[in-house]
Amino acid sequence: MTTIDAFRSSVSATTPPPDVGPALQALWWALRGDWNRAHECVQQHEGEPDCDWVHAHLHRQEGDMRNAGGWYQRAGRSVPTLSLQEEWSLLATEMLSRK
Repeated sequence: MTTIDAFRSSVSATTPPPDVGPALQALWWALRGDWNRAHECVQQHEGEPDCDWVHAHLHRQEGDMRNAGGWYQRAGRSVPTLSLQEEWSLLATEMLSRK
C-alpha cells in the first residue's frame, strides 16, 4: 500500500503513480493544482463510486455546490463539513487503503 505521505510526495513527478486508478489520479492532479485534468479523469469514469465522490469534491473545490451536491448524491455520500484539504486527505487515505 502506498502511504498518504508517499502519494503527496509523488506530485513532484510529471505523471501520477502508474499503479493508481482514475479516482486517485484525479486527486493527484488536483493536488498539483490542475483542476481540469483532475476533472477529465473522473468524467471518463462516471458511475464508478470513487470517481463520483472525487467528482463531487472537485465541484465543491470550484465552489459549485449545486453540482457538487448531485455528485455526492450519486456517490452515496453526504456533503462534508470538513475543509477541502481534510476531505482530500480522507478521500486519498481511504482509496489508498483499498489499493
